[in-house]
Amino acid sequence: MKRSILRLARHLLTDRSAVRRAFPPGGLDRIEQRVAAAEQRHGAEIRIAIEHSLGPGRIVSGIGARERALEVFASLRVWDTEANNGVLLYLLLADHAVEIVADRAAAAAVAKHQWQAIADALAARFARGDFVDATIEAVEAIDALLAPLFPATPRD
Repeated sequence: MKRSILRLARHLLTDRSAVRRAFPPGGLDRIEQRVAAAEQRHGAEIRIAIEHSLGPGRIVSGIGARERALEVFASLRVWDTEANNGVLLYLLLADHAVEIVADRAAAAAVAKHQWQAIADALAARFARGDFVDATIEAVEAIDALLAPLFPATPRD
């Protein structure tokens, strides 16, 4: 009970400005450039979703970061790639939570513990306040997993 009250308070106190502080515009540009470079090396898609917090109703109902990541994965249609190899890197700042959701082909090709290792390393760096560089390194780690499995195809 105490834990859920503390989580609710954290989410109520974490607003949109938390995203701007953690990911200033120049930092977001760097992350976007790294994702674009990664997607040139392989045929998969990498999406990043950053949320500052969840609403009180979501917290009271007990939704966790994983469940929310699955919802975002579906709403962003990350699953809608030709080869079923989209990957979502989901960040929930209020919880310092990181979730990686991979579509069917990517999930089948990469062991769960590999995705989890990337998520755990990123969450640890978030806890120390390192957001932009840590996210870029997570994208690089995801890229390193995807590139040999889903080679880039020539684009017209």
